[in-house]
Amino acid sequence: MRSHPPRRAFRHPVNVAMDIDAPLGARIADRVTGFLGSWRFLVIQSILVVLWIAGNIVLLFHFDPYPFILLNLAFSTQAAYAAPLILLAGNRASQRDRLTLEHAASQSDVEETQNEQLLNGNREILERVVRLEETILALEVSIVAAIGRIEHAEGGTGPSS
Repeated sequence: MRSHPPRRAFRHPVNVAMDIDAPLGARIADRVTGFLGSWRFLVIQSILVVLWIAGNIVLLFHFDPYPFILLNLAFSTQAAYAAPLILLAGNRASQRDRLTLEHAASQSDVEETQNEQLLNGNREILERVVRLEETILALEVSIVAAIGRIEHAEGGTGPSS
């Protein structure tokens, strides 16, 4: 029984939707276009073309003489398959971008709600602090007035006499 390579574990919901939950054909298209758009592919293809042309010119093998009709046919076939795969991968990339933006917008809405709740809580705390300061000030005034009445009742033996 053949075991499949372990898939990457994603936490971001867009990555889960676009990679783990993607159909097999979409994942294949992503990998093929990822390879077709790489330096590795360009180097391999360039080496094969040079070997193909050199081998047919030097007559190491002579199945595709100049003007290399089979080579042109191979390039045409490659282009015929590559173009739809590239379009499919481009569509998936735009879908990934749209999902990412939608997710970011929903997260932003959640964060905005949380910020509003924090600001409301801070405003309530400040209002309580103001009320406490007013209460403390009123208590200080009444204490000073009570001390003044006590000093006045004792006959002014306070520090001002």
